[in-house]
Amino acid sequence: MIVSDKKTIIIAGPTASGKTALSIELAKELNGEIVAADSMQIYKYMEIGTAKPTIDEQEGIPHHMLSIVDPKDSYSVSMYKDDALRCLEDIYNRGKVPIIVGGTGLYINALTYDMDFSNAVKNESYREELKAIARDKGENELFKLLEQKDAIAAARIHENDVKRVIRALEVVSVTGKSLYEKQDSFKEKKPPFPYEIVAINIERETLYDRINRRVQIMIEIGLLDEMKQLLDMGVTKEMQSMQGIGYKQLFDYFENKITLEEAITLIKKETRHYAKRQLTWFRNDERVRFLDGNGSKCFKNQLMDILEVH
Repeated sequence: MIVSDKKTIIIAGPTASGKTALSIELAKELNGEIVAADSMQIYKYMEIGTAKPTIDEQEGIPHHMLSIVDPKDSYSVSMYKDDALRCLEDIYNRGKVPIIVGGTGLYINALTYDMDFSNAVKNESYREELKAIARDKGENELFKLLEQKDAIAAARIHENDVKRVIRALEVVSVTGKSLYEKQDSFKEKKPPFPYEIVAINIERETLYDRINRRVQIMIEIGLLDEMKQLLDMGVTKEMQSMQGIGYKQLFDYFENKITLEEAITLIKKETRHYAKRQLTWFRNDERVRFLDGNGSKCFKNQLMDILEVH
């Protein structure tokens, strides 16, 4: 258990909103180190498509929980919790300020709520049955089943995220409750360390424009080559790492199912939809305080006011 009277700072928000730049500014100010809370940036060799901060962009600030998992391996929320808590404890022990940064709400909840994954419900035979439905009838049919059995989860999970759709169906089949009701039951428990959560909020039109430009830049700086390297390494479409936006669409391109232009359009569209879901997630969290405006310095000033650091 982490013991500290210092608040851990958590910077959340949608993709392309400016979390990285803000976290760097804050880390410089507070002698901090950054712990990523991103379910795609954990994978090695996936730099461009995950918008992982480069060495130059990190500006000498230590970053943790980046590039720790082989893309052919699975990685669970409970594994993230264990690994990230060890990082936080180490940062505390060295007298630094941990700054958690990312848009994966489930990862943030795993750290800030006393969630115990040791007794996670399982129904392996039902899970295999669901995998067969996805394989034989399609992901769409599987998602329709989720909409029927767990509308709460269906509203939060993307229909193409087969792994999480199956997990939600598995939980509701065993417990009779939504996966998210089960998660919410942990909220009344004492958090493992003090923290302050903020999220960046910028105008939707500005955010969507940033997303479109970011995807275009990813293509220009080598996302296709990155994908080719992953294919050469033996990754397959079914692997957890390849469920990420960008990689999933490029699989269809490399399999000659769609053109490159169509793939790029889909990546932009799916990323915009993902950003919208992220905003909805954080807006539904009563702990989150939003930073409004534009630019890392503007956001930093607001955050420093919140932290009462002058």
